[in-house]
Amino acid sequence: MTRIAFIGLGNMGQPMAANLLRAGHTVIGCDLVAPARAAHEQAGGTIAASAREAVVGADIVISMLPAGAEVRALYLGANGLIAALAGSDALLIDCSTIDVESARDVTAAAAAAGLAMLDAPVSGGVGGAQAGSLTFMVGGEAAAFARAQPLLAAMGRSIVHAGGPGAGQAAKICNNMLLGIAMLGVSEAFVLADRLGLDRQKLFDISSTASGQCWVLTSYCPVPGPVPASPANRDYAAGFAAALMLKDLTLAQQAAEASGAATPLGAHAARLYGAIAEAGLAGRDFSIAFPWLAGQARASLAKS
Repeated sequence: MTRIAFIGLGNMGQPMAANLLRAGHTVIGCDLVAPARAAHEQAGGTIAASAREAVVGADIVISMLPAGAEVRALYLGANGLIAALAGSDALLIDCSTIDVESARDVTAAAAAAGLAMLDAPVSGGVGGAQAGSLTFMVGGEAAAFARAQPLLAAMGRSIVHAGGPGAGQAAKICNNMLLGIAMLGVSEAFVLADRLGLDRQKLFDISSTASGQCWVLTSYCPVPGPVPASPANRDYAAGFAAALMLKDLTLAQQAAEASGAATPLGAHAARLYGAIAEAGLAGRDFSIAFPWLAGQARASLAKS
């Protein structure tokens, strides 16, 4: 049995921690939000009053936080977890989706303190977290990855070692830039089909077996009907919120600017999801792009 400190019990963190509990591990959780703490206790976990208290005696520390600033604040500095754990054999695993630079900086600080650390962002949304079917994209040293793999397997179905420190974050932002572009493309196809009088199911039946086939179309279709499990059939209740897609597209553009990579479609996708958020739809599933696009005039989008 492994003693795990889990910092961040939100929409993703809580079900991930619950899967670790079901696998037989001891999980001491920490979160600022009372309902999140209550859900963890209801699942059989223990709550600590602070992150530093949670990591006392921990074999593994897992964090799932909103952004790089929070990850830096948690791990770095005199009061951070790296200082608290220096000299121990604890393995640090950050599952947050953050900028590559922050991931590498925190990993370097951990290494300087004699601690192994992995950046291990996930794909699969809340549904994947609940089902234990997440994809983990992991950056860090091979020995640390080997040690973490059995634990990650309790929370995910696909565990991929992407490379050295920061490689997990690089893989995540590249993947989600592709996902955001694909969602807009599929949504535009259905918007055009509607205007041309083509039945949505007919387009789905054709494109799902033709050259337009992609995961967004066949597994996460943004129009109600063709894929019963998609959020489009639940009034676009968030599995992966538009706000999170905007965050990831923004991270991708920051990385593209820093590296000099040409990503014009990624840049336009970020602008469109920014407009979706400004329209008050940030909390809806990112497939809300379809009804949002359907309500836009061609001329207004051509100017964006």
